[in-house]
Amino acid sequence: MTNVELVTAADLRLMQGLAQRVTAVRPELVNAEAMVGELAWNWGKGRADEDRGRPRRLWFSGGELVAWGWARLPHRLRRNDGSVKDITDACLTYQVHPDHAELIDEVIDWYDGTAAGIERTVMPSASDESALKRWAAHGYETDSAALGDTGSWTQLNERDLTDVEQPVLPAGFRFRTADEAGPEAAVQAHLDAWAPSAYTAESYEGVRQAPGYRGDLHILVEAPDGTMASSTIMWLDEVNRTAEFEPVGTHPAHRRRGLARAMLLHGMRRARASGATHMTVACLGAPGHPRARGLYYGLGFRELSRDAPLVKGASAG
Repeated sequence: MTNVELVTAADLRLMQGLAQRVTAVRPELVNAEAMVGELAWNWGKGRADEDRGRPRRLWFSGGELVAWGWARLPHRLRRNDGSVKDITDACLTYQVHPDHAELIDEVIDWYDGTAAGIERTVMPSASDESALKRWAAHGYETDSAALGDTGSWTQLNERDLTDVEQPVLPAGFRFRTADEAGPEAAVQAHLDAWAPSAYTAESYEGVRQAPGYRGDLHILVEAPDGTMASSTIMWLDEVNRTAEFEPVGTHPAHRRRGLARAMLLHGMRRARASGATHMTVACLGAPGHPRARGLYYGLGFRELSRDAPLVKGASAG
């Protein structure tokens, strides 16, 4: 097995650059976790736990990155409530530029070699018909469990920023940025929304170091008692004038009060002021996960693309 280095900040910038180039020509082919913001978020929050290892492989043509693969291997997550979660399968995030579609076979061979003897999953874009045929030729099958009513596949949603209504917060609540609220409040906001979570102060420091992070585009809603009741980070793709929400979360005690809606409207107006003309956000797409999708549809988002979850058994070649 060769070239299994971990992703560096320099690698990440190259991977984000490929996402920008694919977005410019075939946005429906950008795999959900291969977008500019998703890459930054996942890279940043994982830097505090690099010992678990996420090997990568990069492919270049004429000095330009045209394909990459980034594998998540089995590991143990330790969460803030003291519990642990064992991840026993492997999962691949990847991207191939459509002008170099023939490289998909090399990506698959690299993944099979890196995760040999482990159950392997991958979620290519359902719009990438040629890639889906190549995955099938290598023994990958539709993951029926992932496609069930409570499955884990992702739907990417989009809307333009031409007309964004004025946000309205309940009395006593106010918008803050992470620059204003500080790291401790930003971390606690995430933990409250996603408990139990493996997120830590070190995770947030990694996110802050990720290319494209801006504290003024990290939005929070502060409750009257000082609790950060809702939060989101926006990632700006200046090349395509697009911004992405990732993640989006609300404290359980403050849900169903319109906070997330107001925060996202406020965020879109701020993104527009920063030069964006287009907004994206991902959510779970299965029927059993309607809440986030309903929120985004209510804000004018509509589906752009979706995952096609595939799996290959541990005993397969």
